[in-house]
Amino acid sequence: MNLIRCSNKTAALLCVVALLATAGTASAFSVSADGVPTETAVNEEVSVTYTIDDPFTDAPNEWTLTGSTELQNVSWTVTVLRAGNQVNQETYGDQSFEQDLDIDDNGDQVRIELVGTTPGISNYTYDPAQNYQVASLNRVSGNNEDEFRNDTAHHYTEESQAARQAIDDAQAAIDAAGGNENAEELISSAISSYENGNFQNAQDLAGQAESQAQQAQQSAQTQRTLLLVGGGLVVLLLLVGGGYYAYTQMGEDDYSKL
Repeated sequence: MNLIRCSNKTAALLCVVALLATAGTASAFSVSADGVPTETAVNEEVSVTYTIDDPFTDAPNEWTLTGSTELQNVSWTVTVLRAGNQVNQETYGDQSFEQDLDIDDNGDQVRIELVGTTPGISNYTYDPAQNYQVASLNRVSGNNEDEFRNDTAHHYTEESQAARQAIDDAQAAIDAAGGNENAEELISSAISSYENGNFQNAQDLAGQAESQAQQAQQSAQTQRTLLLVGGGLVVLLLLVGGGYYAYTQMGEDDYSKL
């Protein structure tokens, strides 16, 4: 009987644990994204999909979804779904939109599809690199506004990308050389040219900086090699000299015995 009671208590305890575990993993408002770029070329098309799961869990029963982007030629498609089936769909053609959401529509998922082209660049910066806003998504309820997603990406032109790569390569060469004052001055000038939009000059200066850094590294390696060779010669001379001295000492000892 005691064994049966113990088994019943154990089973009940396991049920409680299972219920608590289920409660601890209950669904909650969350957002995921697919296709968000890290960098794009000017005028390149961008297509991103955001998915909001459980939009009314830990959230008001009525709220307004707003979105904004710096992409050009924009199209937003906002689809409300219930168990994978479409409940409502709206399309917007401006850089920003807003759409009211209501729990009474029985939606358990909201999908936001954004398509647009990468904007031009008005201000070039090397560090941090110039970025644009892919999308900002907000949940607005009354006077409360909560930004729950904000994505940015680096944008570039063919010329700016080539100049940035040249500067990066030169900086890597300087680091490998352990630093070089002249090369670092050239890099600073290259960055200044880059940020002023003078990309060819930035490339030329970066190339000079890389060359100087490589020459400095090669010179340092040559000096180290010469020092190692010189040190080896000194050790060899010492060994030869020591051997010769020992040999002469042995000869003198043999002559003394005679």
